[in-house]
Amino acid sequence: MCGFTGFTKVKDNADEILGSMMDRIVHRGPDSSGRYIDKDIAMGFRRLSIIDITESGDQPIFNEDKSLVLMFNGEIYNYREIREELISKGHTFRTNTDSEVLVHGFEEYGEELPSKLRGMFAFIIWDTKKKELFGARDYFGIKPFYYAKFGSQLMFGSEIKSFLAHPDFVKELNTTALENYLTFQYSPTNETFFKNVYKLPPAHFFRFDGTRMSIKRYWDVDFHASDDENIDNWAEKISETFKNSVEAHKIADVEVGSFLSSGVDSSYVASVANVDKTFTVGFGEDERYNEIGWAKEFSGYIGKENISKVITPEEYWDNIRRIQYHMDEPLADPSCIALYFVCKKASEYVKVVLSGEGADEIFGGYNVYKEPLGSKGYKALPMGLRRAIGKAAGKLPHKRGVNFLIRNGQTLEERFIGNAYIFTPEERKALLRIKTDAPDPSAITAPFYAKVKNKDEITRMQYLDLHMWMAGDILLKADKMSMANSLELRVPFLDRKIMELAENIPTSCRVSRENTKLAMRKAALAAAPEKTANKKKLGFPVPIRVWLKEDKYYGIVKDAFTSDTAKSFFDTERLVKLLDDHRSGEYDNSRRIWTLFIFLTWYDVYFGENSEFVK
Repeated sequence: MCGFTGFTKVKDNADEILGSMMDRIVHRGPDSSGRYIDKDIAMGFRRLSIIDITESGDQPIFNEDKSLVLMFNGEIYNYREIREELISKGHTFRTNTDSEVLVHGFEEYGEELPSKLRGMFAFIIWDTKKKELFGARDYFGIKPFYYAKFGSQLMFGSEIKSFLAHPDFVKELNTTALENYLTFQYSPTNETFFKNVYKLPPAHFFRFDGTRMSIKRYWDVDFHASDDENIDNWAEKISETFKNSVEAHKIADVEVGSFLSSGVDSSYVASVANVDKTFTVGFGEDERYNEIGWAKEFSGYIGKENISKVITPEEYWDNIRRIQYHMDEPLADPSCIALYFVCKKASEYVKVVLSGEGADEIFGGYNVYKEPLGSKGYKALPMGLRRAIGKAAGKLPHKRGVNFLIRNGQTLEERFIGNAYIFTPEERKALLRIKTDAPDPSAITAPFYAKVKNKDEITRMQYLDLHMWMAGDILLKADKMSMANSLELRVPFLDRKIMELAENIPTSCRVSRENTKLAMRKAALAAAPEKTANKKKLGFPVPIRVWLKEDKYYGIVKDAFTSDTAKSFFDTERLVKLLDDHRSGEYDNSRRIWTLFIFLTWYDVYFGENSEFVK
């Protein structure tokens, strides 16, 4: 696990510029560094040593004649098999790293290389003869890849913040991303909050010839459900495939630990992985916000040590600015701050942790996936009538029964954009004082829905979440919060072989009206106690709705909502009303308030005159 950064159009002081860019991502790789500079390109690397921890594993890594130069962030779990194949074809290796299979693999397979890999990765390969840059990002978007284009100059790297150290980088807010964010709670397109900075999408590679950048998808999820609805058969297949994935994800020359909550995903990972240490955080003593008791009980069940931490409200709020700096872009998921603390605690003991991200998207774990199976009586009404009722209900305060009428008066494509729907297009327009060209949310999700238009609603929801929510929220915070603490986070559910299996599981073995992840839960029963395997999903509960009613934190947010920055973007009277209505208990506006507050905090960190992080 590492980080890289670099740029084309090399200047006379390229070494100094590159060094400053590398300094911005030192947290991604505190163990060593490396760089490559020629007259066309400058590439810098920071290393966190996991496999072949000797100096021979340092990057850049070259092929035999040094015509290809590699920098790589991630882990390749099938590198030994690929290495043997390449050796049989005449390639000569000088290290025992997984990194080196990429440079020789590209030499042998070209653009077919990414589709041969099993792992998490973002890498670049510079061809010194063709003067061409090749790069790729893993199947699910576990590892980040950003690039910026200013004319014919390309900047690239693992984190946007490295670009800020380049003298040609123009730091400017992308207001379109802001309006999209107000609905999704993250940046949902390939654009970022910085103008001219983009994300390479998951499962894509690119070529850059010095002028033109071409991007191509090399893999996609393909749901094609089997006719076999025997859940026991699927549970057995999941058990076997998951054990194989966990073993692959444990490959390391350092100790590996595991995150652990009260849920089935992390419990399943921890029990199968058989690591020595598990790590948990929580808030206070309320079991709605503190899973430490559950985690300790389960750790005792599997005979492992649990290391835990109770996060105080003061710690949480005091670290919001630091965390938004590490995120690069605002993310209004309250759990990312809790994730920062569990990563920090784990980094005191290990360099690598396993975590349960991806199980919900792959096996059908979110409670919202049950929605298409319910209310069949109401859904029997003509769509025109339900739509009229829904529009009328939309004028009422949004509460549980009202939301039911609104959602059932819409098609799936209209109502479901992922696990978060914060502000409607009408609401965000009313809040904003600026005008943008942000599209309707359904226009962003439409290309994904089009690819699964003939599938059932649950499968369509999963497909959308796999491509948007998981990469834009779940995996973004997993990478940034772990790397902020120089910790490698591995996700054994997000394995290509597991996805190939899950693509075949019938909907009836994924979701019912009563529960989710049916086949996976049954597989987990063999490794976890029944009350854990069948426990209702909590997510990563954070008590922000409680804190926002307390004088101290209400005051902090109100100051932000009435600041000059807030006035430049928003109708601040509407912001304060959201806050006051929440405090009075009239509505639970906590998610909306948090979305706005996090943006304002992030903006002050990256664009404020007195930021302690960005100079």
